[in-house]
Amino acid sequence: MALRRQIAGAGCFAFEYPFKPNSSSMVVASGVVASGSVIVDATTDHKHVAGQEIPMIDTLFRMASLVIRFLHNWRLYIYEGVELAIFMVSACVFTVFLFDPSFPAFRLLPSAAIRRTLMGIAMGVTAILIIRSPMGKRSGAHFNPAITLTYLRLEKIARWDAAFYVIFQFAGGVFGVAVSALATGSSIAVPAVDYAITVPGRYGTAAAFFAEFFMAVVLMGVVLWTSNRPALASYTSCLVGILIALYILFFAPVSGFSINPARTTGSAVFANVWTAWWLYFIAPLLGMITSAEIYVLAFGADRILCAKLHPDPKYACPFLCHYPGHRHHGSL
Repeated sequence: MALRRQIAGAGCFAFEYPFKPNSSSMVVASGVVASGSVIVDATTDHKHVAGQEIPMIDTLFRMASLVIRFLHNWRLYIYEGVELAIFMVSACVFTVFLFDPSFPAFRLLPSAAIRRTLMGIAMGVTAILIIRSPMGKRSGAHFNPAITLTYLRLEKIARWDAAFYVIFQFAGGVFGVAVSALATGSSIAVPAVDYAITVPGRYGTAAAFFAEFFMAVVLMGVVLWTSNRPALASYTSCLVGILIALYILFFAPVSGFSINPARTTGSAVFANVWTAWWLYFIAPLLGMITSAEIYVLAFGADRILCAKLHPDPKYACPFLCHYPGHRHHGSL
């Protein structure tokens, strides 16, 4: 009898596994890479395999799939964590510089709107540089669980990749704030800065929820509209940067501007402030998935070409895409 499984990932392996303890019958499995997937064949000298024994083999294949996936793409997971860590360092440092009353900028720029404008420009430029960096071009520059899970919904990223992306994004958010705390000292903990936390503003929780939802809908809509059109794809990073700048200017007083659960978590862990934390998890994801569903209804699922925010064909693609010129094998 032959069992056949396809395991996403890369690498080569071979192993043996008994169907039953102390059984002389063994399952021999082997795999080879074929364009980002491993085809695994298992055979046994049994003509019939009891139904209860199959889950053991399925578990083995699932474990092999997980290990292979991680070994193949671990650099991408780290890139996602580092990208958000950089974003958080930038957010914390510029918040200290512009909003800590002991710093000259606070006194020289008494207008909160002007300081938010400068903050928005700083964070918008940071996002552009991350998206267009070699790391961003390789991993896709999500650095946001809501974006990753939306692409999972669109079936553009494998489940295990999505899981590891999200785990490392949360870790990166926390790490970025930790680095910022070491760099800025006590300034990051002053009430006006407070680890750059995101909490509802004076308009309340409902307003903050709808602000986060609205920002997420527009951001994902712009990303899908531009990144899936080769003629416009190179402008995606700039448009994302402009949106971030505008969001900070207009919506920071409403919700604190997050649209990123990992970004909110990174600050909350150190500030120990979890006010309305749930909305920063639900609203961004709900908004981005809503935007994606509208896009698919309007243009069709086949118009979702890739999950990269900057789909540069020079870099290998780890996603389930059909973007023109993308290669899906070789060194990442």
